[in-house]
Amino acid sequence: MNSAGLLVDSFGRVREAVHEAVEGLTDEELAARIDPDANSIAWLVWHLTRIQDDHLAGAFDTEQLWASDGWADRFGLPFPKDATGYGQTRAQVDAVRAPAELLLGYHDAVHERSVELVGTVTNAELARVVDTSWDPPVTLGVRLVSVIADDLQHAGQAAYVRGVVERR
Repeated sequence: MNSAGLLVDSFGRVREAVHEAVEGLTDEELAARIDPDANSIAWLVWHLTRIQDDHLAGAFDTEQLWASDGWADRFGLPFPKDATGYGQTRAQVDAVRAPAELLLGYHDAVHERSVELVGTVTNAELARVVDTSWDPPVTLGVRLVSVIADDLQHAGQAAYVRGVVERR
């Protein structure tokens, strides 16, 4: 397996975990929080998808699907369109309410774009610097691994919340 194949497989695993966490749940179950400061499944999936969309668009110098494909309008969230979830308040987390079809539609669109972008990445390209605001500067390889790790953590959190919600 080459670098591109490894990346495609990794993003595929994120997609599988997201679908397992979301499919078959009602809007209320997706919005449920296990305590007032916990994140809901809807917020976790929206956030991990926003980060994937934002970070890959930046790394590959493309537009985010959130804005370019109208996902921001479809979600209609009450915060700036460039919001990704970092540093959000309890009220902002609670405002992320969306049906499974919308969450999965956005995630699947971002997944397809991600696979297109990483599907031809070579080993040499992984060393390309994509963010100089960090010391040391962030390479494409580091950025992609970071996104995959973050996505899998949040998908796992969503699966945990689903288990708690289903046992209630």
